[in-house]
Amino acid sequence: MSVLRAERDVSPRDFAARAAWMSFVGGLTQDEIARELGISRQRVQRLVARATAEGLVQVRIAHPVAHCLELEAQLKAAFALEAARVSPATGGAADPLTGLAPFAAPVIERYLTGEAPRTIAIGTGRTLRAVVDQIEFADRSYHKLVALTGNVAPDGSATAFETIMRLSEKTGARQYQLAVPVVARTADELELYLRLPHVKASLALARSADIAFVGVGQMGDDAPLYLDGFVTREDLAELQAAGAAGEIAGRVYDEEGRYLDHPHNRRLVGMLVSASERPVCCIAAGPGKIRALRAALKGGLVSQLVVDEPTATKLLSTA
Repeated sequence: MSVLRAERDVSPRDFAARAAWMSFVGGLTQDEIARELGISRQRVQRLVARATAEGLVQVRIAHPVAHCLELEAQLKAAFALEAARVSPATGGAADPLTGLAPFAAPVIERYLTGEAPRTIAIGTGRTLRAVVDQIEFADRSYHKLVALTGNVAPDGSATAFETIMRLSEKTGARQYQLAVPVVARTADELELYLRLPHVKASLALARSADIAFVGVGQMGDDAPLYLDGFVTREDLAELQAAGAAGEIAGRVYDEEGRYLDHPHNRRLVGMLVSASERPVCCIAAGPGKIRALRAALKGGLVSQLVVDEPTATKLLSTA
């Protein structure tokens, strides 16, 4: 059977994966792949681009970069961190997540590879979802995954950057979600949610977690809480006026890394994240996260940090 005929017998995604394999693993040029598969060079370009866009290609650099190692040591010393990892800069105008996500994925994988069962708490958001998408499929069904916060907006819509289900799909680990709103509308509504058996069980499991993986959200006009519909524009303005600098798992804190005594936080359905109770690994990238990261580090809300090189440099310049 010719390769050209074989293309008709497999899915387009499989064919894209084959072209990507020849390119990234086999080291073939696009002309060589075109000849091998009996297709045009332009089609090879489209196939490899598709494989990359759909996450079929994962690139990991095993060799440490000296400058990044220096930054890691400086971050640990400056912010009294248990651990720090810094991904090399991608350069140009590339999205910082392009380099950070495949770099951060092995950090989570290391916690999944041990033989002892672990309970891993995990937040939501664009950064964590991008990292989880880079994690390799493996049977880790003996672990438990638990959400740190609710996943529903006031209008009933769920977050577009859910992570726990995707990580469960990749590992087979049992997942415990908080299938309730991120923020209750009233104190009575909050009390109702907290009395639900599945919410009580999930929150108890989250409090016993061995480690928590979180992102941070900025609290400017581009705040994820606002853009994803979890708070209104009026709510955001009120939080900003109260001194909001960032948020972790939906809970908002000030420039000193102290959680605000604010109605928003008092109505939040989720676990309060603090590195004083368990290791908290924060994964973040980009200039928009600097203020939120600096405040979280100052307040000791996180104990481990995974960031990109430009973000690490900026954090240290203002430490």
